Amino acid sequence: MDHNGLDNKAFEKGYENGMEKTPSILTLQSNETFDTSPRFKLTKDSFPEKNGKINYPSKKEESYDPFSNRDKSHATSSMGAFVHMVKSSLGTGILAMPGAFKNGGLIFGVIGTLITGLICTHCVHMMVQCSQILSSRVKRPTLSFAETAEVSFQTGPPKYRFLASFAREIINFTLFCTYFFGNTVYIIFIARTFEQVIEGHAHFGWDVRVYIILLAFVLVPLGIIRTLKYLVPFSAIATAFISFGLALTLYYTFSEMPSDVSNRDFIGTPLKIPLFFSTVLFAMEGIGTVLPIENSMNKPEQFLGCPGVLNGAMSIVVILYMVVGFFGYLRFGNATQATVTLNLPDSALAESVKVLVALSVLLTYGLQFTVPSEIVWKRLGPRVSEDKQDMGYYIMRGSMIIGTVIVAIMLPSLAPIISLVGAICFSILGLFCPAVIEIITLWEEGYGKYQWRFYKNVFLIFLSIFSLVSGSYASILEILDAIKHGEL
Repeated sequence: MDHNGLDNKAFEKGYENGMEKTPSILTLQSNETFDTSPRFKLTKDSFPEKNGKINYPSKKEESYDPFSNRDKSHATSSMGAFVHMVKSSLGTGILAMPGAFKNGGLIFGVIGTLITGLICTHCVHMMVQCSQILSSRVKRPTLSFAETAEVSFQTGPPKYRFLASFAREIINFTLFCTYFFGNTVYIIFIARTFEQVIEGHAHFGWDVRVYIILLAFVLVPLGIIRTLKYLVPFSAIATAFISFGLALTLYYTFSEMPSDVSNRDFIGTPLKIPLFFSTVLFAMEGIGTVLPIENSMNKPEQFLGCPGVLNGAMSIVVILYMVVGFFGYLRFGNATQATVTLNLPDSALAESVKVLVALSVLLTYGLQFTVPSEIVWKRLGPRVSEDKQDMGYYIMRGSMIIGTVIVAIMLPSLAPIISLVGAICFSILGLFCPAVIEIITLWEEGYGKYQWRFYKNVFLIFLSIFSLVSGSYASILEILDAIKHGEL
């Protein structure tokens, strides 16, 4: 899941409340009182042991309510948060679902998507719940993903507290890789789309790498835009484009269903199954943007629970993904491309859909690049002299954009890159990290009857490792096969 459709104003507010940042780049509201330093000033004695147990604050001392201490001057309603959660799924991820079903098969694809959706939703639930528990524990209104990981270890069992900084850096590094290589996927998607449309008329015979290089001349000025509010018009236009494009894509998908579907796989081969799960993880997992949405809510207590914002939004997302994946593969069969828009016919209307969807991704490139930029600038910014802060920031961001272009030129094959990013980044962020954080957070409180939460999290850890290894292996084989056949 990406935040292509996420309203900029809400994302900016949520980003300020829930993501680590550099104050010189994203300015705090004057009435925000929480600390934005990269590390909390907790010492090893903040929660000392007493009689062999961690001496957490008493219930009276722990009555701090993080919800009531948040800045709600620009808060989002529960319905608004629900819309943001659903809109954030309507990006390139959903367009990759038919390709996922091509790898998994029709029957396995439906079951696998449902199971993956349930697991992803549960992991997001764990992450948000732990963040709320830890916010109360350290008396802070909000915690970002990386801060949640750090504080869980800082306030956890003493023998593991030395891992707090490491946990924070792992989250930041994985977030960086997720958005950096995610943007690389978007570059390949845009270039492939324009290659297909332009070559269908002009017949230049250009390699896709030429289109990637030409695209860089647009990406650099668009991607270095520094202030999020200036991206609002681009985001609004992108939302309109992607909505219109998805509607017409579904129209083309359902308009000409084949009568003979005997050559469609019902269950994919063992080697293709990891590619299915990796692609679904890439499409569905949006844990990096969940906390900013929850942190921006007027009534954050309504985010979890039943039905709750999270459960309601993810139910719609999973159903949408199953429908698009199932009928997309049913319609195009083995000819299904990495993104279903590339399967649309060469008519003027269909090509306009391809271009509109590609433009929607292009227009949100700068917004998607905010997260990795701030992670890097937090480390580079203090080393740059005060009078060269602006120039240093633009050089850094421009260099990073060129970096995504170089990676796209090196590996311009869309499908294996999508599954590789999903296998590595989202297995760690979406499965492994929430499971570890909950184990550490609930270390003293306990894991429920028969320690079921502990064993459940151990299962998730092993599942994430299996997904990472098998998905990466299958994706690398796909890349090597593409190189062997001269496709790269």
